[in-house]
Amino acid sequence: MDDSSPDGWPGLLHLEGRTRIRLIEGAESRALGPRTKKSGVAFYNPAMSGNRTRSVLLLGHILDRGILGDGTIYALDGLCATGIRARRWINELPAEMSARISATLVDLDPVSLSWAMKSHEMYPPEHGNGSLEPVVGDLRRVVLDSGRHWVDLDPFGTPIPFLDSAMQSLARSAVIEVSATDSAALTGSSKKPLLRRYGARVRTDCLAHDSGLRVLLAVVARTAARHGRCISPLLSVWDSHHLRVSVRVRKSLEGANSVEENIGWRVHSPSVDELGASIGSGLHHGVSELVEPMSCLLPFDYPVDRSDKRISGPMWVGQIGCSEAMSSMTVDRALEICGPREGSVTEQLEWGSREIMVARRQIANSVGNISDESGVIDANHLVVVDDLASWLGIGAPPSPKRMASLLREAGYRAGLANYGRPAFRTDAPWDDIGEAAFSLQPPM
Repeated sequence: MDDSSPDGWPGLLHLEGRTRIRLIEGAESRALGPRTKKSGVAFYNPAMSGNRTRSVLLLGHILDRGILGDGTIYALDGLCATGIRARRWINELPAEMSARISATLVDLDPVSLSWAMKSHEMYPPEHGNGSLEPVVGDLRRVVLDSGRHWVDLDPFGTPIPFLDSAMQSLARSAVIEVSATDSAALTGSSKKPLLRRYGARVRTDCLAHDSGLRVLLAVVARTAARHGRCISPLLSVWDSHHLRVSVRVRKSLEGANSVEENIGWRVHSPSVDELGASIGSGLHHGVSELVEPMSCLLPFDYPVDRSDKRISGPMWVGQIGCSEAMSSMTVDRALEICGPREGSVTEQLEWGSREIMVARRQIANSVGNISDESGVIDANHLVVVDDLASWLGIGAPPSPKRMASLLREAGYRAGLANYGRPAFRTDAPWDDIGEAAFSLQPPM
């Protein structure tokens, strides 16, 4: 390489999705969770590869549906490190889509950006479309330079310091994707950081990660409202060590003014009055006469005692994803767009059929049950079967697949949940959920 090559170049060759990248030796971390980012080391965490695969698929869906118009898409990969996310947008999406993408890579570390751009020069998009520009600097300043249609925030730890400026930077209609690796805070294990950063409390039960996603959505929604905008969630995912929400953002004073309509609380083991308020607000499905529900959602104006350990929130109580966007994230689609195939790239890596199969399985796993849950994402009953077994006093957790099937046979909507624990989502009343569970696992 020429004199402008960074120290250590060309390093190690790596493949994520269908995109090749050169990594400085020591940059790759297989540990989960936030890490200290050292200057001069282009940090790369393969544990976030599924996160990036879903980003490619979601951007493809948005472009395919024309949701952001038909012109150039000004995208920003904030805190980009190796820049692999933006490079995957441009490289893996079809030529007609990637041609519309003008992406900016932002990082404080010039070494990281140097490695990112050298990889881009060595392995340009196969179809030659899309543009990539590196900017060394503080994301909070750089993001404000122009209106953005797509902003990705994937920081080390909490995204809170970057949310306000990122929201200000968005075009009238845009998408923002927000990752949070401070999951101990968002799920209630670290109570003081949760209260300090997000102004919320979360009960540490089997729904803690769903509550954490909803707390994050509430913060994003309120940040948008401060700037005369409103949000519509597209995808919300708990993936190993991090939580991530993707939302469409639109300029709308009316939507901003009504933000509290989608903010509220979750209460564990609700009282009769709390359950009545939930049903009256349309946040709970059906009347429960025989089986007490494990939890319910409450509107924001319901008087709660924040010191009550049953209470989580404030949080987003609307649906946490878009059915159309989620239904597009099938395994077949993920493999078609992002799955590595046998050829010169895999030969260069000295990959055989086994390595290719493992990589394709990883791509398939990244979309999990997202498409299955899409048809019922508007339902408020997310049921973790481990919790259900202990709540009902049955012998063993029932199969979530069998539970969903039985509830559909009974005339309700139900599907496997894309959640880190075996779970299903449904609009069935709790009496019918209990009846289905008892039919599979009788009481002890």
